Amino acid sequence: MKKKYENNLDTEKSSNGVLSVKNLTKRFGTNVVLDNISLTIEDGKTTVIIGPSGCGKTVLVKHLIALLRPNSGEVYFKKHRIDNLSENELNNIRTHYGFLFQGGALFDSLNVTENIIFPIRQHCKITDWKEVEELVKSKLAMVGLDGFQQFYPSNLSGGQQKRVALARAIALNPEIILYDEPTTGLDPIRSDVINELVLKLQKELGVTSVVVTHDMNSAYKIADRIIMLHNGKIIADGNADHIRNHPHPVVQQFISGQVSEEDLAVLRMRGNISHTQFLPRDFE
Repeated sequence: MKKKYENNLDTEKSSNGVLSVKNLTKRFGTNVVLDNISLTIEDGKTTVIIGPSGCGKTVLVKHLIALLRPNSGEVYFKKHRIDNLSENELNNIRTHYGFLFQGGALFDSLNVTENIIFPIRQHCKITDWKEVEELVKSKLAMVGLDGFQQFYPSNLSGGQQKRVALARAIALNPEIILYDEPTTGLDPIRSDVINELVLKLQKELGVTSVVVTHDMNSAYKIADRIIMLHNGKIIADGNADHIRNHPHPVVQQFISGQVSEEDLAVLRMRGNISHTQFLPRDFE
C-alpha cells in the first residue's frame, strides 16, 4: 500500500528537531513531577529516557503526544504548538505518532488483524479491504509475525503480544514512535528481539523514536542519545559513553543498579518482629 492510509498534515520540519518542550512543568496536586524542563528530540534519532520509578519519564512522553497537558510550558511538533489544541484538532496530529504501551494494550476480544487495523478504522475510511489485508501482512512481516493474523492475544506469548502491538503502532506509517518500557516483563532474549526491532524500524522507516526504559542494556544498544530524569529535572544528557562515564553519583548509582548507602542503612536496621506478624510455624 502506497501512502493511502498515511497522515496528510502539511507541516514544516523544525531545524531544531521534530519534537520539543519548553519550560515544561507538570504537577499532580502538590507533587511536582516535571520541573521546568526544556529539550528537543532530534529527527530520525532514537532518544532514550531513563531514571528511577516515579521520576516522570512516562509523564514526559505523554506530553509529547498531548495525552497530558502541562501546568505551564509549551510542547511543539514540527514548530506547531500542540499542548493548547483541542482533542479534535489533535486527531490529525496524532496520526504522525505510533505509541507502544508498556503492557502492549491489545484488545483481548479482537484478533491480531483487528487490533492492527484499529487505528486505521479510527482515522480513515476503509474502502479497499484487500489493501488493508496487504498492509496488515506487511506490518506483521516487519515484526516477524506474518501468519498470525487470526490469532487472539490470549494465544500469544508476552513477546509476541509486544510485537503485534508494535505492528499496530506503525499501521499508519508514523514519523514518530513512542515506546513505554518496551522490554518490561520479557526475558533477555525476547527483550533483545524488541531492541532489534527498534533499530530496524528506525533504519528502514526512518522514524524518530523516543523510548522510556529501566533496561540499561537496551538503552546502550538502541540509543543515539540518553536523557536521565531525577526529581523532575534532566541531570544527564548524552550518548551511551557519556552516560557510562557521567560524574553525577545519582547517574552512576542508577546505571549500576546499586542501592544507596542511606537506603542500605535503613534496610539493615535491626527491629523486633511485630506480635501480629505471622511466622512460618503458624502454618505448620
